[in-house]
Amino acid sequence: MYARLSTVRAPGGDIDEGRSIIRDQVLPAARELAGFQGVISIGDAGTGTWRTITLWDTEEDMRASEERANELRRQAAEAVGATAEPEVERYEVVYLEVESGVRVS
Repeated sequence: MYARLSTVRAPGGDIDEGRSIIRDQVLPAARELAGFQGVISIGDAGTGTWRTITLWDTEEDMRASEERANELRRQAAEAVGATAEPEVERYEVVYLEVESGVRVS
C-alpha cells in the first residue's frame, strides 16, 4: 500500500470549510480513481495547517492519480485561503491497522 501526504497551510482558515472540502469534493473524486483505499485528513485550526493522506493499492495507482490529485489539491488550497503552494510527499505504508467502518466527520 502507498500513501500520498498533502499539506496545505492556511492561517486563519476555517476548519469546517476544510472538512467540507474533503468530504464533498476530494473523497468523491478519489473514490473514482483506480486503487484508492481511503483518506485521512487532519487539521490544526490554530496554525491553519491541513494534512491529508490518501491511501493507494499500488505505487502505480498512486502515480496514475497525480494529475487529478494536483487539481483537487489546488482547489482545496484556494478554497481555504492557502498562503503557499501545497506540499506533497509520497510513502510506502509499512503498517496500517484500522477498525472496519470507522468514520469521523
